[in-house]
Amino acid sequence: MTTTTKIVFLFPGQGAQYPGMALDLLETGSVKVRELFELASEIMGRDMAALLRDSDAESLKHMAQPAITLANLAAAALLGERGIYPLACAGHSLGEYAALCVAGLISAADCLSLVKHRAAAMQRALDGLAAGMAQAAGMAQAASMAQAAGMAAEIGLAPALVEELTARWRAEAAKGGEDRALAELYAANFNSPRQTVVSGSAAALALAGERFLAAGARRVLPLQVAGPFHSPLMAKAEEEFRPALENIPFGDPDIPVYSNVTGERIGCGAEAKRLALKQITSPVRWTAEEQALRETGMEIALEAGPGRVLQGLWKDSPCPLPCFPAGTAAEIEDLLEKLKEGV
Repeated sequence: MTTTTKIVFLFPGQGAQYPGMALDLLETGSVKVRELFELASEIMGRDMAALLRDSDAESLKHMAQPAITLANLAAAALLGERGIYPLACAGHSLGEYAALCVAGLISAADCLSLVKHRAAAMQRALDGLAAGMAQAAGMAQAASMAQAAGMAAEIGLAPALVEELTARWRAEAAKGGEDRALAELYAANFNSPRQTVVSGSAAALALAGERFLAAGARRVLPLQVAGPFHSPLMAKAEEEFRPALENIPFGDPDIPVYSNVTGERIGCGAEAKRLALKQITSPVRWTAEEQALRETGMEIALEAGPGRVLQGLWKDSPCPLPCFPAGTAAEIEDLLEKLKEGV
């Protein structure tokens, strides 16, 4: 079956992983999925199927970036074998690498290699950030500061207001205002009209939480993440990732693909490479990407990867188009039936 439905693929990012994900895709007997697992195992230097089969949720976190990217690419590969192809792609944070690959800008091997280097650069930056904070606090063990910086989700305020408030508080703190910790607070993920994630130091997040609630937020939820991603606090990771990125060739896209950094369509390979570097320290403008995708004439969206986080964000947006799960073999078979029925 080859569908004529106009479809956009959405690829999830870090946090969507779970033990055993994508193994059912491998068990379908798909040649392309098997080749992806073999390629990923070679690049990562370990058996990725065994990793996904044997890891618990905690241990999987240490290989989350390559594991999620493999799961995303495997879902896209099986969808293609079933005759389902995208006319546009977008990925949330880490998921953008799968989008770049499926859109034809980078090969699967280069995609997986970049993700490997990106994960290593980010971990070294987090280790350095924790060590620096520990030293500043007069602590002997940097590890005890591992959660000193992170992210929190603000629920209820308009994204533009959150961006305005964080910028204002940061500027006031830089001038020697009362709450100087807010100098390390940044809007990081514009996820939906009612959810914006901020990054910062532990002190900044605590102060910002109180202020957001006073400004009318319904909830502020600390996220279980390893660091202050998509903020200038990750500048060291951007610096370390640059050499690996520069060595990878980027072609021009075969189909439209959208940028987290700008929220707009990527024009060429050179632009994609430049934005891939900036993505580490720049906020994810997912709401802008969703708006751009709605204007393309697409008929349905598919979350081609583990979990259903992006479907939830899509439902929060003012979009009448449906978004279906397509990260497991069962979900893909169910999607085939829906497409036969004209959904």
